[in-house]
Amino acid sequence: MNNTQTNQKLRAMRLEAMAQLHEQQVSSNQHMQMTSDEYLGMLTDHQWEARQHQKSQRLLKLAGFRQKTTIEEINYGQQRNLDKNMFQRLTTLDFIAKNENLIITGASGLGKSYLSQALGHQACMMEYKVVYQNTARMLNRLKLAKVDGTYLKELRKINQTHLLILDDFGLQSMDNHARETILDIIEERYNTNSTIVASQIPVSAWYDIIGEGTIADAILDRLVNSSHRIDLKGQSLRKQPVL
Repeated sequence: MNNTQTNQKLRAMRLEAMAQLHEQQVSSNQHMQMTSDEYLGMLTDHQWEARQHQKSQRLLKLAGFRQKTTIEEINYGQQRNLDKNMFQRLTTLDFIAKNENLIITGASGLGKSYLSQALGHQACMMEYKVVYQNTARMLNRLKLAKVDGTYLKELRKINQTHLLILDDFGLQSMDNHARETILDIIEERYNTNSTIVASQIPVSAWYDIIGEGTIADAILDRLVNSSHRIDLKGQSLRKQPVL
């Protein structure tokens, strides 16, 4: 079998990265410097890495992040009340493996969204399914889904993710629909998947925002008690290039 036929068959099997590397190696005769086992191993590793990259990029796209973030660019300035050791432990994503939650609170402009999305980005790179949601927009969408009969389908999509990020939580008081929807989500994810909640409102005020004592108790019991907590302090970082 000649090299052209080999590349055609590799591409037919959707091994595009392997085919491209094989073509490059043969044209430059570099493959002659390796044993057959070394060469096969190199081609296989290259194809594997390409597949992993494609998968992580697909997960990043499906996550719907609002901005591009990386954990390497996080500012651990003392004025932020962000413990570097604690946050770096979170970046290992052990909390996702344990189905634990994370609550990030603090005033506007302190980087709550950035931190939550940076962890979400890391999770995608480690092949976890992630969904980023603005809480109010999600609740409005699910309210319409109840009308057109797609509510359970939409809820299932949300709850099948390994990590759900709820940003701007609690900016508005909740009506019956909103609190029942949040309970549906939190109850389904409890001890099964992880949730990150980012909010300008301190946790102590969530009970009043949720309203209706029985539902508020149920939500907070499932969400807060199994959560890591970050309470950011200081001045707004919006004018700074690195969050």
